[in-house]
Amino acid sequence: MSPDTQRHDGAGPPEPLGRLVATVERLRREVRAAHAAADGRALIELAKGILIGQLSSTPAAAARQLDELSRETGLSALELAADIVNQASRDHVSEVAAAFARRTGTPEPAEGSPTVSVRLRTAESGVLAAADDTQAVAESLLVNALGPLGADAVAVWSAAPDGSLALAGHAGFPPGEAARWRHVPPGVSTVARLALHERRLVTLTRLRHDGPPSIGHLQWPGGGRMAVPAGTGGRIHGVLEICWPQPLAPQPPQIERQVEALAELCARTMDAAPTGDVGRLDAVLPDVTELIDLSEGLHDPAVVLTPVLDHEGRLTDFRIRHASSRFVDPAGRPRGDVNGALLLEAYPTAGGESGLFGIVERVYATGEPFRAERMSLTALVDQIPLTSVADISVSRHGAAVLLIWRVEDETARLADLLQHAQRLGRIGGFEENLVTGGITWNAQLYALHGLPATAPPVRLRDLPGYAHPDDSAALDRFLRAVLRYRRPSSVNLRLRRPDGITRHIRVVAEPVLDADQRLHAVRGAYQDISAQHWTEVALAATQDRLAHTEAESAERNRLALQLQHAIMPPTPPAVEAPGLRVAVRYRPAETESLVGGDWYDTVVLPSGLVMLSVGDIAGHGIEAATGMVVLRNALRGLAVTGAGPAQLLSWLNTVTHHLAKHVTATAVCGIFDPATRVLRWARAGHLPPVLVRGGGAEAFPLIGGLLLGALPEVTYAEGEVRLEPDDTLLMYTDGLVERRDSSVQDSLGHLMNAAAAGAGDLDRQLDRLLAESRSDTDDDTCVIGIQVG
Repeated sequence: MSPDTQRHDGAGPPEPLGRLVATVERLRREVRAAHAAADGRALIELAKGILIGQLSSTPAAAARQLDELSRETGLSALELAADIVNQASRDHVSEVAAAFARRTGTPEPAEGSPTVSVRLRTAESGVLAAADDTQAVAESLLVNALGPLGADAVAVWSAAPDGSLALAGHAGFPPGEAARWRHVPPGVSTVARLALHERRLVTLTRLRHDGPPSIGHLQWPGGGRMAVPAGTGGRIHGVLEICWPQPLAPQPPQIERQVEALAELCARTMDAAPTGDVGRLDAVLPDVTELIDLSEGLHDPAVVLTPVLDHEGRLTDFRIRHASSRFVDPAGRPRGDVNGALLLEAYPTAGGESGLFGIVERVYATGEPFRAERMSLTALVDQIPLTSVADISVSRHGAAVLLIWRVEDETARLADLLQHAQRLGRIGGFEENLVTGGITWNAQLYALHGLPATAPPVRLRDLPGYAHPDDSAALDRFLRAVLRYRRPSSVNLRLRRPDGITRHIRVVAEPVLDADQRLHAVRGAYQDISAQHWTEVALAATQDRLAHTEAESAERNRLALQLQHAIMPPTPPAVEAPGLRVAVRYRPAETESLVGGDWYDTVVLPSGLVMLSVGDIAGHGIEAATGMVVLRNALRGLAVTGAGPAQLLSWLNTVTHHLAKHVTATAVCGIFDPATRVLRWARAGHLPPVLVRGGGAEAFPLIGGLLLGALPEVTYAEGEVRLEPDDTLLMYTDGLVERRDSSVQDSLGHLMNAAAAGAGDLDRQLDRLLAESRSDTDDDTCVIGIQVG
């Protein structure tokens, strides 16, 4: 192997390259240490300068004084220098250091780590030494202040007026990573962008894969982040972003204050304007002159605003440095009353929540322009709020802000509303000058006529040529009223358009008279009422169909009622049966349209037995009435066979299922033997009969039985009861007891109480039951009373 051949076994970089990497890393550490030492020396020299000024001593005497104070207090030279600078400056850094000392009870941190004062003041010394080099500032912040907090990297972003971010300085990131993040276009969501948008310190415990990306997120995928806006005088110049390799625990407020103080140091390197008092800031405004010239060249009213800072450099208001010659005040004041005034003094309501002042403040801070349409502007005139609607545009230009507003003209606004109203109402307006022959149409009227905007308008006298011939008489009366008798008038006509479409139009016109009361012009409007016309036609047709349907329904109900009354008269004659006295009460439904299918029947069979039955067809109308006739007559015919009640209901179920389509019914059938006074009975889904005996009443035991028509073949159970002399048996339909608000059992109990209390004459007993009926279903009611002799 040649001596020059590089050895590489796959376990690491080649030896010469490895030595080079190690050498570069060693040199980088030495450079950082040298920078830190230089920053420390700069802080000590600053403290010496303060002692020289306070003691009026020489530099050598100030150095000796610093050494003596260090020995007496037991503090290092850096710590003592930081305390001297804090006491002399009384700035934000000293406030943060003092607040930390108050919270912890001592200015000393953990063993072996620099104090907060030393960290912040050493970082400040590095910033001042490299004020024009943001890269050096970032490195000084990481080495002197952020490294002791556990941070591994720092990025200083500069915010551009277009909303983009530029990496102005960085430390701790690989060169390739920093090159990838040199520029962040507007609209890209990053951690720094989040802090810039919210204008506050943002802390992320850890970077998530689905969260906002940022520089170094591949090197420290789960590390924590802090980002804080860096600004002075209410203007944000950029963002300080700090990276931790591990997840970041929630930080106490004193650490956040330290980070904010470091961000303020960064802002000084990016702020070209001085941060003195109000007078100094107002005096140095190189951007204002050009901005004033720009505002005068705009068609819309504009004002130029400059920031007003307090003695601590905080933004308090904006001064109206110039109001353009086209300026229109929402309150109607002249521009001279506004020029030179403070924004919150001229427009105090602008300071409200989400008001104009907040918008201008955000634009000035972030540099991101703002635009809005139809924004409300309120001004106070003699303590009376006057509100106007305007389109707003706010943009920052250097140290000034340009505010443009276009107050909505009332006449234009009303014209716009009228145009929209005409479009929605399909109305077109016109005016015809009868002296000059000039005609004015709006765009909607051309659309109603189906004519292009370049076509000549139709004269009012020529309108009959565009209308249906059948409307000529009405048009003649309309024209005579307007043109001859000079009276307002209107007419409905069918307008035939060039495209072959006929529209129903209403024309309204009024004459315009001159000073001599002569007809000068005619103005009016056309309205498309085609939709209304066809709606009226459809409504008339529907009313005709409804009237025809109501007539058919009334005829069907009349026939059903006649059929029902023919079979089941409301006042039936008394039924004669041996050994029995039978009385019947039948009450039709209260509404004739609810003709039901209730029936009753008492028949003396050839064998001498007596068949007693009641039933109820489901539903109302002609179908229920005809179904009732079928089942009643079928049961009569089947009873002649001498079969028992269970068999009769089984046969009747077959008839219902096969012969009476779509019909279901309930029924009770009983066969009474006068010789033995034995009643055999069966039920098909019906309520059981009630027996009144000896001053009491009870219902027959409930036996099984499916309603008629549900299944093709059904077997019914049969019960047997021996009646005694003076017993009264009640058979009824559900119209007697059914209620919407109570159960059938409760209604049946009420019936038995009423029957027991009304024992006596059979006719009076049935009349009382009907009168006290609790039913509220508007259904037919049928009751059969059988009294044993």
